[in-house]
Amino acid sequence: MDYMNGPGRHHLFVPGPVNIPEQVIRAMNRNNEDYRSPAIPALTKTLLEDVKKIFKTTSGTPFMFPTTGTGAWESALTNTLSPGDRIVSFLIGQFSLLWIDQQKRLNFNVDVVESEWGQGANLQVLASKLSQDQTHSIKAICIVHNETATGVTNDISAVRTLLDHYKHPALLLVDGVSSICALDFRMDEWGVDVALTGSQKALSLPTGLGIVCASPKALEATKTSKSLKVFFDWNDYLKFYKLGTYWPYTPSIQLLYGLRAALDLIFEEGLDNVIARHARLGKATRLAVEAWGLKNCTQKEEWISNTVTAVVVPPNIDSTEIVKRAWKRYNLSLGLGLNKVAGKVFRIGHLGNLNELQLLGCLAGVEMILKDVGYPIVLGSGASMYDFIEFSLMCVEWLKKNLVRGVEWR
Repeated sequence: MDYMNGPGRHHLFVPGPVNIPEQVIRAMNRNNEDYRSPAIPALTKTLLEDVKKIFKTTSGTPFMFPTTGTGAWESALTNTLSPGDRIVSFLIGQFSLLWIDQQKRLNFNVDVVESEWGQGANLQVLASKLSQDQTHSIKAICIVHNETATGVTNDISAVRTLLDHYKHPALLLVDGVSSICALDFRMDEWGVDVALTGSQKALSLPTGLGIVCASPKALEATKTSKSLKVFFDWNDYLKFYKLGTYWPYTPSIQLLYGLRAALDLIFEEGLDNVIARHARLGKATRLAVEAWGLKNCTQKEEWISNTVTAVVVPPNIDSTEIVKRAWKRYNLSLGLGLNKVAGKVFRIGHLGNLNELQLLGCLAGVEMILKDVGYPIVLGSGASMYDFIEFSLMCVEWLKKNLVRGVEWR
């Protein structure tokens, strides 16, 4: 390798996996245990109740698989659908592309709605398809809430509005891998039938837990699903839920303790406060990009993401070189441009257990790298925009609190 760790801490700013808090690392630093002992079922019971809170559901049933988001995708599909079922799926970037590839390989009839990369899901096309589907041949709508390849966030509530408007019974399956615990997500309110996330994203855990939450309607769909499934079979889990032992096979003990610590941190901060913090950090990053004279890959304000910003570089600069230099010279990990945007964008991940000072360090590092590759940047310009928004937000919060208290102005 032509890279060796430099002094100091590595700076991880890809959109997952993310930095792991010390409290979580300490919670996972333990020996193996017998998962059939009373301790692990007791822990699992509290986890199942508490993960429902991050999906904002009271009626959903959660499942925790020792897998990645890809496994969670497969679980969502195979437990609710049968081979040959028609799915409408939105292609807006690399990860929606991969999910569509999985859908096709599982022998579903995938009706792909493609948008230019940097745009959100084309809901006008969905409306047209739903209005024409009088026989209800569409069995599911599959959509990625937050596409990390391009920094695009889709409006899930608008999808539910269309389904309700046309009185269409299709299931709504949502990839919330890089959104849940960071962006506003309301499973019950938005009528999401299956939502899923991965431990290595906003939960700030190591990779290895795929968490799926199924609505009562989705559980009912399992009764008619003819897809082959073994490892990801919800019914196996439900049998062990009834027995009170919870696990049909050996769970990842250390990750369960880590999840307990991660959820405790989120609830201590307050989930809505976590979401507001991501909004603040996302806005600051976008202002920095604007101050640098660069553009966001996301083409409209309505699609902006608060967990990742994909930065478009000038044609004379290869974004891959920016990412390589960040790693080799500054011990900083930035996200590569993927597939159609390879060499054209680099990505700044700002999700998980992250604070303002950490992000400022990243923005300063990006400025130094841009200068190294010959981009005419004013050093400190991004950080100054960060200071501006932080100060403005502090003023707004102060005014809200003190005007309510009836402070007299002098």
